[in-house]
Order: sequence, then structure tokens, then C-alpha cells
Amino acid sequence: MIKATELTEILEEKILVLDGAMGTVIQRHEVAEDRFRGERFAAHPRDLKGNNDLLCLTQPKLIKGIHTAFLHAGADIIETNTFNATRIAQADYGLESIVRELNQTAARIAHEAVADYRATTGCAAPRLVAGVLGPTNRTASISPDVNDPSLRNVDFETLRAAYYEACEGLLAGGVDLLMIETVFDTLNAKAALFAVMQMKEARQLDTPVMVSGTITDASGRTLSGQTAEAFWVSLMHGELLSIGLNCALGAADMLPHIKLLDKNATCMISAHPNAGLPNEFGEYDQSPAEMAEQVRPFLSEGHVNVIGGCCGTTPAHIEALKKLADEYSPRPLSDVAKKQFAAVGA
Repeated sequence: MIKATELTEILEEKILVLDGAMGTVIQRHEVAEDRFRGERFAAHPRDLKGNNDLLCLTQPKLIKGIHTAFLHAGADIIETNTFNATRIAQADYGLESIVRELNQTAARIAHEAVADYRATTGCAAPRLVAGVLGPTNRTASISPDVNDPSLRNVDFETLRAAYYEACEGLLAGGVDLLMIETVFDTLNAKAALFAVMQMKEARQLDTPVMVSGTITDASGRTLSGQTAEAFWVSLMHGELLSIGLNCALGAADMLPHIKLLDKNATCMISAHPNAGLPNEFGEYDQSPAEMAEQVRPFLSEGHVNVIGGCCGTTPAHIEALKKLADEYSPRPLSDVAKKQFAAVGA
């Protein structure tokens, strides 16, 4: 496991490339219901197709192959296939009991992919595994019923406990860092961050933590109503390695909000936009070359330290982003941020 201070030093020297969309590549494999079930869940009473996290248990070779493809495309950081691997999200499938196993197995598969990649290529540079903590399918800040604004379908403690359980599995699997991603509700993210901070304190860990939110539309706000600047202020207490944005927007629409983070944040900045916007069929048409050109200002203007892809991005997109990242230097930390990191390291 890499220390936050060590990873900070790497990010000061080069732009790291995050992988692309696990879900997009899984969809291209057209995985049928029986493959989601495998032998172990053949008699499970609920439909399981679409539970991509479950494939870590039933189709581990498929998941490992996707990780491997992203590594060969140039990804420095690969994300565990655990976007919905919380007790809250898995309740939709009646699989709450396997959450810890899902997270631990997902981390192990990703590390196996890294080990095989190193053995095959002789690569000596760091290749890191980020343990993903997704947003869940519930929101602590917004009512699910327009007729009852005070209603909530989840509370802070339930979220905290769910994230803590997922963290236990990810850390048992040996992840190098943790990523709280696709944040649409900052209160959900606070619960995740609190769980992570509790875990780190209890185990005396220095695990780096990345947080990535999602600006939902042209309003420039998250679903819970925050601007990118407010999003940073709400989470800046968390001793973050980085803060950034992913999903919902393509690179061109995301850029103004990344600039706001760049202006305000005293930690590293990450961005993994979609491959443009979906067409009328929900598919992403932006080619790797087109996406790279839209991403170029993120790098040429010095706004980011980590770049990657979200919905619609394949290994080909990541390969194009890797070539682009090699052309530019990372966003420098401000003097204030350097003092902050020095204090944490001490």
C-alpha cells in the first residue's frame, strides 16, 4: 500500500492516468443472466443481470481481462469493480450478505491483473489499485417523494456503516488507495469519508483518499445543489489526496467546473469525463481522438494531476489519454497545499 505522501510526490512529477468505464466494457461483452448467476447463484430468487459487481465472483476472468486491457492501454490506476458493492445497493438483488466478499475479491482480481501485467511487460513504474466506493442508489439529502420534501430513504449512520463494511473488504484485498466517486449528494460523501477516516484512525493507516463528484447538468451543481467550489469546501477537512469530477458530462462541458476546483482546492485535482454525451439510444459516440482533443485543455492549461475516463470510455480512449498526458506536466500544488501535505506527513 502506498502512502499519501509518496503518491503526492509522484503526482507532482507526472500526470497519472486513471482507467476507463468498466460498465461500458462489460456491456460490450453482452453478458447474459446465466453468466451473472454462475453456478453459485443459479437458484437465486431475484434477477441478477446488471449487477456488474457480482461478476467478480461469477466471472472473475472477464473482470481481470478488462483490468488488463486498461493497464496495457496505459492506465496507472485501475479501479475495483465495486461501484455498487455496498449493503445498500446490493439490497436490490438480495445480496447484502456477500458485500465484504465482493469488495475483497474485486481488490484481489485487480491486483492479480497488475501482477500479471508487470510479469508480461517488465514494467517497473507504479501501477495502483483504487478501491471504489460508489454513491449508492439512495440519497441522504433529497426526498424521493416530491409530495413529501422531508422524507428520506436513508440516513447518515446507515450510509456510514455500509461504507465501513465495504472499506473493510477493499483493505483486506490490499487496495493502494480509496476513491469515493460519482458523488451526487455531498452528505452521502461525508458518510463515506467519515467511515474511511474512522477506518484509517482505527488501523493507523495512511491510505490515500480520492473524492470525485458529478455535476449533473448545465446548472453547474451536483444533484444536492452544490457548485464545484462548495463541494470542495464541504470535504476539504478530509485530508484528501485529490478532489475531482467524473460522469454526467463530457470533457468540454466539465472543463469550467474543473477550473473552479483548480482555483480553490489545495490538494490534487482529478477528472474523468464521459466520452461526450449519450445519443438517443444511450450510447456514447465520441471517438478516442475526439475525446483527447476535448481533454487537452485540462492538461495544457495545467488544471489536473489525474486524468481518466468515465461512461463510454474504452481501453482505446485511455490509450489516447495516456499519449496526451505524456505531453504535459501536472498541476502544481500551491505553497499552502504543500504546507498542508507536509503537516500531514509529519
